[in-house]
Amino acid sequence: MGRKKYTASNEQLRPDPRYNKVLVSKFINCLMLDGKKSVATRVFYDAMDIIEKKVKDAPPIEVFEQAVQNVKPTIEVRSKRVGGSNYQVPIPVTRKRQQSLAIRWILQAVRGRKGKPCSVSLAQELIDAYKREGTAMTTRENVHRMAEANKAFSHFAW
Repeated sequence: MGRKKYTASNEQLRPDPRYNKVLVSKFINCLMLDGKKSVATRVFYDAMDIIEKKVKDAPPIEVFEQAVQNVKPTIEVRSKRVGGSNYQVPIPVTRKRQQSLAIRWILQAVRGRKGKPCSVSLAQELIDAYKREGTAMTTRENVHRMAEANKAFSHFAW
C-alpha cells in the first residue's frame, strides 16, 4: 500500500490572525517571496495601516476585499486551434480562477511600481483598485475588451 500523496488541497488554509479572513492568508501567501512569510505578513499589515490613514470612509479590510472584487474578471480569452488557425475564444472564468487572477494582477502591478517600499505600493494599488482605477483594473479592462472583440469566435468554446 502506497503512501497518500500530499497535495495543497489536502491542507485547509487558516485565516490570518488580525482580520480572521482566509482571503488575506491567500494574498499573503501569494505576496511571499523565497518562503519569507513574516516579511510578506508585515508588508501586508503595513499596507493596511497606510490604507486606514488614507481612506476614511471604509475600514481597510473592506477596501482590500472590494479591491480584489473589483479586479476579478468575469470572462477571459483562451487560444483554440481550429483548422490550422488560432482563435482567441472568450470563455467564462470560474470563481476560484477569478480570485487567483485578481490577486496575481494586483501583485504584478505592485511589483511593477518601482522606487517605493512594497507596503506603500501595495496600499496605493489597493486604494486604486477600490476606486476602480490603477494598473490591475487596466489589466482587467484589457482582458474584457479582448473578450468583447473576439465574441464572434465564442461558438468555438469547448
